[in-house]
Amino acid sequence: MTGVRIVTDSSCDLPQDLAEQLGIEIVPLTIRFGTEEFIDRAQLSVEEFWKRCAASPTLPETAAPAPGAFEAAYQALIEDGATGIVTICLSSALSATMQSAQLGAKAVTQVPIEVIDSRSVTMGLGMMCVAAARAAAEGRNVTEVADLTRSLVSRTRVWGALDTLDNLKKGGRIGNAKALVASVLSIKPIIEVADGKVEEGGRQRTRAKALAFLVERVRTAGSIDNLAVMHAMCSDVDHLVAELHRVYAGEIVVGEIGAVIGSHAGTGTVGVVWQQRA
Repeated sequence: MTGVRIVTDSSCDLPQDLAEQLGIEIVPLTIRFGTEEFIDRAQLSVEEFWKRCAASPTLPETAAPAPGAFEAAYQALIEDGATGIVTICLSSALSATMQSAQLGAKAVTQVPIEVIDSRSVTMGLGMMCVAAARAAAEGRNVTEVADLTRSLVSRTRVWGALDTLDNLKKGGRIGNAKALVASVLSIKPIIEVADGKVEEGGRQRTRAKALAFLVERVRTAGSIDNLAVMHAMCSDVDHLVAELHRVYAGEIVVGEIGAVIGSHAGTGTVGVVWQQRA
């Protein structure tokens, strides 16, 4: 595949078929459960990850790809005909992944490589990659694709609702008493990604109210593009997508939250992503 190619990391949570369709190369992070280590997506599927999480008393750890993993991805794309590469990474405030991507790029001199900090996570990152890949497919050069991507960083919105506080509890971030009280009250924490970091975005008393909150955020967002939903083994995701179709006329991409983000968010997490129009 000639032209500009897009590289990202496995925190993007893009559906594999969509990534392949758009020629997006995904460099995996590593997931550790105790002494066992797995390459994300390649050796550990989303379903397998959640099964292991349920059986593990502690949270898994994630590790950024080595610079050599990015270098190898770049070289493979160049051999495949790439004339330029735009790499879009998980927020540098949350991971060393971008640093590895930059170091890998320094070792490659055959084509221009632009490395961009998404300042985002999960499908926020994923939908930037989708927009960049579509621009590349239209024939834009590496500078134009990179400029478009940078413009999306400040226009990308990510909102999520956590269903359980188990992962926060396992990670030692809150005391057992607080987790117990919160679960008794059925409080569903709302999170927002703001400037590359995960911030508290409010609380809802029930799951239904949390989903309604997400729909309302989309309804009141104004002119938007590239709406996506991401979820962690949620049985009610189809209901959320149906409700979103009532307020948004375009296609809605649905991605599964994988190991990188899921390690921190927990099962039942569901969220929405969109890009504000310029």
